Amino acid sequence: MFHCNSFICLFLIFFTAVTGQFSSIAVRVGADVTLPCENVRDDQDQCNRTSWFITGSQREQWLILRGKISEEAKSQSDRLSVTENCSLVIKKVTVEDVGRYDCQQYRPGLEQGRDALVHLSVVTMTEQKNRDQVTLYCSVRTRGHCRHTVKWLYEGKDVDKVKKMETSQSECSVTVTFPTSHLKLKSKYQELFQCEVTDGYNKKVQLFTFSPQSSGENIMS
Repeated sequence: MFHCNSFICLFLIFFTAVTGQFSSIAVRVGADVTLPCENVRDDQDQCNRTSWFITGSQREQWLILRGKISEEAKSQSDRLSVTENCSLVIKKVTVEDVGRYDCQQYRPGLEQGRDALVHLSVVTMTEQKNRDQVTLYCSVRTRGHCRHTVKWLYEGKDVDKVKKMETSQSECSVTVTFPTSHLKLKSKYQELFQCEVTDGYNKKVQLFTFSPQSSGENIMS
C-alpha cells in the first residue's frame, strides 16, 4: 500500500500550489460526485495509466489502479468508476468518502507522472423536533482542519436577521433553533432553509436546501 510520508505530502501540496492542479469540492451526503484529474495523458487506453489514491481520516488506500478498481476497493465497486477522461466518479457519497484524492499519471516504464489533488468535503443536515421548538443542523465534514465557513439562510436571508430564530456556530457546523409556532402557516418550511457553505480554498459559495437524512439512509457507510 502507498503511504504518504510527511516529505511526499509536503511535496505534493507544494507542487499543486505552484501548478494550480488542486481543486476542492463540497457535496451533500447521498449525492454523486465527479472528481477531475487535470493532467490526463493522451497515450493511454481506458485510463490504463491512471490511478486514484485516497488519504482520509480513517483510511489510506488505492481506489483505482491503472484504470480499474483496486483489490482494496472491491467492496465499493458499485459506487466507484472512471469516466473517459479518467475522472473519478463516486456514487451515493458518505462521510467516509471525505479526504484528499490523488490522481496519478504514469509514464512508460512505470515512471510516475504529474499529480492532481482533489479535496472532498461532505455536507450533512439533520432535524430535531420537540413540542415547542425545532432545531436544524448543518455540518461539513473535512479531512483535518476545516477551512470552510457555514451559515443558515431563511428565505434567502441570514437567520441572524430573522426574529425568533437563534443560531449556534462551531467549526464547520451551525444550528438554527426556532419555535414551532413560527411555522403554523408554512407546512413546507424546510424548503425555506438553506445551508450556505463557503469553500475556504477557492471561496466558492454553495447553497444546500435543507432536506433531512431519510431514516433508511446510513451516512456512515
